[in-house]
Amino acid sequence: MAGWGRELLSPAALLIVAQLVWAPDPYGEECRSKTYPPSGPTFKGNVPTYVINLDLPPSKRWDNLMHDKKTELKTVVQNIKDIANTFFPSGKVVDIVDNKIARLTATLPYPFNEELQGIANSSGIPLGEIVIFNIFYEIFTVCTSIVAEDKTGKLYHARNLDFGLFLGWDVKNNSWTLTRELKPLVVNLDFQRNNKTVFKSTNFAGYIGMVSGVKPDLFTLTMNERFSLDGGYVGIFEWFLGRRDGMWMGFLTRTVLENATSYQDAKDKLAKTRLLAPAYFILGGKNSGEGCVITRSRTASLDIWDLDIKKGTWYVLETNYDRWKPPLILDNRRTPAMKCLNQTMQENISLPTIYDVLSTKPVLNKLTVCTTLMEVYNGHTETYLRECPDPCSPW
Repeated sequence: MAGWGRELLSPAALLIVAQLVWAPDPYGEECRSKTYPPSGPTFKGNVPTYVINLDLPPSKRWDNLMHDKKTELKTVVQNIKDIANTFFPSGKVVDIVDNKIARLTATLPYPFNEELQGIANSSGIPLGEIVIFNIFYEIFTVCTSIVAEDKTGKLYHARNLDFGLFLGWDVKNNSWTLTRELKPLVVNLDFQRNNKTVFKSTNFAGYIGMVSGVKPDLFTLTMNERFSLDGGYVGIFEWFLGRRDGMWMGFLTRTVLENATSYQDAKDKLAKTRLLAPAYFILGGKNSGEGCVITRSRTASLDIWDLDIKKGTWYVLETNYDRWKPPLILDNRRTPAMKCLNQTMQENISLPTIYDVLSTKPVLNKLTVCTTLMEVYNGHTETYLRECPDPCSPW
């Protein structure tokens, strides 16, 4: 891995960007079908499940998971440090992370502060580096999330988790380094209290917020990054300077999954809570019409796009762009995903056919770490690691 950071702006990566500028969809393909059950070259493997016991002290909840995944987590954290050292060779940034940022952990809300300390203790990784790993999802992810309703009123929720943009292009393997290194960290988590499931999620081991989750028989939830000038960097900087009236995105989604008592309760909390970073929250319920995309600035809800079966809106789909604006020309996953959903048609929608949509390039791309499929009923969750064989869009 040594020296991979020098490839951040390599000629090969620049060539890929140039191809994307001059060709409208150089990596696109016809909508896939019959890709489920997952197999073949786009299927990288299954994901293990761990129980997180909420009855344990926060500092002990992650010990079993860290026992199994600390080596993989150390690899990813080292890659993040390599990135920092590429841009700041003096090593001062890493020194700040290891010393000053660690002290800020005490400013984080309970129980997250104690959980982060517990992960640092059980993994042997400095606390500041664990905090930075948890910050990264706030600012470095691109994803595709879908909530769809079939003709019987049954709801489905699925997402591709894409992570690692601009964080090191490996020329030899034609892949994003961090994306590849994150795959062994993907786990399914079953959060339990009194030996009963409170909610389930798909996570990176070592990350205590939630990016995808289901509260059985109540709602499903995914989170996508929203690019904005008033973005996560600003909120995080304000936090470091002492303004702490906003909530970390991952902490909010976790709090909602743990404590919200209904679809509407979750919707209200996601729409109204002040955030450190802008975001898209994609929420599904258990009843017909319960599905929406909440577009958030750091301080307000800008738009709520609801399912509306009577008006023909049987699905909502979010990548990383406001629905009233065209997506970035270099990153148009929205159009092919909608095309494939429309071709599927409402009468044929199911988790397997949504998996087909999420398996179609460029919805599936070099950044795709995994695909998660959820049904609210009984908290059904499936997660599969993904691979995008060449030719494949870098994002």
